[in-house]
Amino acid sequence: MFQLNINGRVHKVDVEPDTPLLWVIREQVGLTGTKYGCGVAQCGACSIHYNGEVMRSCVLPVSAVKPTDRIVTIEGLARDASHPVQRAWAELDVAQCGFCQSGQIMAAAALLRKKSRPTDGDIDEAMTNICRCGTYHRIRAAIHRAAGNRSAAAEADNNNATA
Repeated sequence: MFQLNINGRVHKVDVEPDTPLLWVIREQVGLTGTKYGCGVAQCGACSIHYNGEVMRSCVLPVSAVKPTDRIVTIEGLARDASHPVQRAWAELDVAQCGFCQSGQIMAAAALLRKKSRPTDGDIDEAMTNICRCGTYHRIRAAIHRAAGNRSAAAEADNNNATA
């Protein structure tokens, strides 16, 4: 039996110790916003916040999680989609298929917690999630918008209009 603090609520789950946290979040706890993509921590669809850091949950065994660890999924970022990153994503219509977007948003939110005004280089370095639809230019623009980088966001918006 494992005790997990997910989105501020304690959940007790009875799973094998090597069960990836992703499957516990989705199957035992019922929070399906965190997605399975590759299973080897490459694509980022399974990104969560683990003690304030972005982490790929598909390779984290539940046995490595302590009861005092804090896990935040996309559902816990903001219950009403009011987080600045979520608002920017909606304003700029970032998602196409949408599959990777919860992981992208979690990575962007973690970046903005560390760097409130990231440069394009900061974004490139931090945003290692894969988007099969190729919405990287809109992801960058949304991060700038969420950060309040109006000039960078406006430039990215102009680039989007010509793309």
